Amino acid sequence: QVQLVESGGGLVQAGGSLRLSCAASGRTFSRGAMGWFRRAPGKEREFVAAITWSGNTDYTGSVKGRFTISRDNGGNTVYLQMNSLKPEDTAVYYCAAGLSTGAFTYWGQGTQVTVSS
Repeated sequence: QVQLVESGGGLVQAGGSLRLSCAASGRTFSRGAMGWFRRAPGKEREFVAAITWSGNTDYTGSVKGRFTISRDNGGNTVYLQMNSLKPEDTAVYYCAAGLSTGAFTYWGQGTQVTVSS
């Protein structure tokens, strides 16, 4: 059974930083893609960032230059370094994994990120 477990969320002031982690178990994603999505209160879930098995990355426009996605050498842990956080970054952040960035099949339970102004 595949499990994705996120950690690292919390409360931070605007301008601060947080680092999210997501550990996958049950299968390897070393040849697949992993990513992060978020859902803010009252909004639809949106794409945040993704990384392929070869290290190619993609970001939504609002986080470019502030967030960095990376993964460990084994490929089953993905990180999201979030700097210069803004109140509008407040959301539940979800980790996702799959064969490609267009085919995320597995999802974590989410971790809350709250940015105070």
